[in-house]
Amino acid sequence: METHEGLPPYLLGFPGPLRDALVAAVLSGAKTTTTGLLAAYEAEGEPLPAPGDRAVLLDSDERPVAVVEVAEVRVLPLADVDLRHALDEGEGYASVAEWRASHERFWHGEETRAVLGDPEFTVGDGTLVVAERFRVVSRLP
Repeated sequence: METHEGLPPYLLGFPGPLRDALVAAVLSGAKTTTTGLLAAYEAEGEPLPAPGDRAVLLDSDERPVAVVEVAEVRVLPLADVDLRHALDEGEGYASVAEWRASHERFWHGEETRAVLGDPEFTVGDGTLVVAERFRVVSRLP
């Protein structure tokens, strides 16, 4: 059995309905990718994930629900995110344009702008994103 003691948290979105939906998509197997802003990693002083890294997926109540392992990490301009990545986010996107519109709403939201310390932050084609592929190693009771 996989132990999760000592593993860092794996957080998707912000606590609330979005995180709950994302966690459910991971647990169902629908979500195997996620995308973050490189600027958010830098603003929070967080190292980029690397293949082989393991972390504990937390729900909105910060309960551990699964251990995930990073399979692939790409840092690329927002304009270069491909359809496979968008589909594998498991949120029902039918196109990269739909995926991007949803992510722009999130990244232009008050919570993300607060993390970045920039109330006017906006993304563009050249904005660097961290496209991550992961797998569930084990579900936690």
